[in-house]
Amino acid sequence: MAAGTSNYWEDLRKQARQLENELDLKLVSFSKLCTSYSHSSTRDGRRDSSDTTPLLNGSSQDRMFETMAIEIEQLLARLTGVNDKMAEYTNSAGVPSLNAALMHTLQRHRDILQDYTRGFHKTKANFMAIRERENLMGSVRKDIESYKSGSGVNNRRTELFLKEHDHLRNSDRLIEETISIAMATKENMTSQRGMLKSIHSKMNTLANRFPAVNSLIQRINLRKRRDSLILGGVIGICTILLLLYAFH
Repeated sequence: MAAGTSNYWEDLRKQARQLENELDLKLVSFSKLCTSYSHSSTRDGRRDSSDTTPLLNGSSQDRMFETMAIEIEQLLARLTGVNDKMAEYTNSAGVPSLNAALMHTLQRHRDILQDYTRGFHKTKANFMAIRERENLMGSVRKDIESYKSGSGVNNRRTELFLKEHDHLRNSDRLIEETISIAMATKENMTSQRGMLKSIHSKMNTLANRFPAVNSLIQRINLRKRRDSLILGGVIGICTILLLLYAFH
């Protein structure tokens, strides 16, 4: 029975690790898609103003975005289900020391799930904001083209408006580059955090695997303190006897 429950726990851990690896790859691709969409939209905004063809590349990336978002949401839901099963198993475990070790492993998987969920929602929100901004800028470009074709001349107001529009585009590009740098920094910090958690988990595993070493070290320390107290008592008694002998 114990072997069966142990195998069940290991199966759950394998499922969790597999889903976490799949989510990690999906989220990296998802983040790259958001960044490439931003850069491609910036390049498209600099095309010849006479080109009024719909952005096929943007539409393709929109469909890819929706597909990847659905896949990531499904993986998150599956990983949540596996974590719930692991929580049920830890609640039913009978040995206290074993249950504590299982709870530590479960908490680590929950932290990973929370990190992936936050990263997904943040990237999705950034993508939606970029897409809305590009739709708005596209509408502005159409209005400019309509105005230019209707007037037939490039007057001073139109030139000033176009310059202001280019200035806004450059500002958006700088903001997008800053966002890309921040996202890359966040990915590096997430990777470092995972490494630290792995090291901490290995240290706890070694401590739980060799409890006799910790017990032996504690006994040695207790014996050293006891010997120090005995030696101090003997020295004190001898000192008192010597003082009594000297005064008599």
